Amino acid sequence: MKIARIDLDGTERWGVIDDDVIRTSDSDIPLAELAAAQLDRSVPRSDTRLLAPVDVTSKVLCVGLNYRDHILEMGRELPSHPVLFTRFPDSLVGPEEPLVLPRASEEYDYEGELAIVIGRHGRAIAEENTLDHVLGYTLLNDGSLRDFQRHTIRFTAGKNFEASGAIGPWIVTRDEVGLLSERRIRTRVNGEVRQESDLGQFVFDVSRLVSYISTWTPLRPGDIIATGTPAGVGASFDPPKWLRAGDRVEIDVDGIGTLANPVVAEGN
Repeated sequence: MKIARIDLDGTERWGVIDDDVIRTSDSDIPLAELAAAQLDRSVPRSDTRLLAPVDVTSKVLCVGLNYRDHILEMGRELPSHPVLFTRFPDSLVGPEEPLVLPRASEEYDYEGELAIVIGRHGRAIAEENTLDHVLGYTLLNDGSLRDFQRHTIRFTAGKNFEASGAIGPWIVTRDEVGLLSERRIRTRVNGEVRQESDLGQFVFDVSRLVSYISTWTPLRPGDIIATGTPAGVGASFDPPKWLRAGDRVEIDVDGIGTLANPVVAEGN
């Protein structure tokens, strides 16, 4: 099942994508109840706009240094525990919405990521039970302002400029995705492949991440866990390949889809 957050008639709601039609309801049914809900309205996809599939109240938790190839290119050691930081929902835009290059930085980088979407409340979840709490997966561009990221040992400032990241285009439920380790992830900038790897490169897999994070914070339906980025970030090139206004970033994972966004300068 493909689940989307849509703008229909000027209001936001969840819906289910069936080819060229979106099944939805006149009321905004909570994400956790969508699969069992009576979706009594069908509209052409062309009559809707896809939004970021995240609620303003959702936690967005991001994992750093989780691909072995990226850790090698950054000259770091494998972490013993997940490296975690947070993003605010208003730092993320939806598919085809502009990513904003802020005036304050010249070091705007892309990071293509698979993101876990939680579908069931849980706290201190045992690893063997974690997948029961996973609704599905989406894609996330963890857009990073590297100079601000280096200001302190905390990543917060460099990861939370308004409209600096993206998420979407939809959520694909876990049953349709299957074995993640067989999936490949790619990031293209203006058609040039910058990142290409496979999800078998994870240091900490989905079960480990969900279990570890739920040890210290409750996970609720709609919460997001971004699983880290592979080798090929702009900062790793010599000279670095920073994003510029006019660029177009596309991230895809086999069987999930493509998240595409243009880059614009702040104020445009």
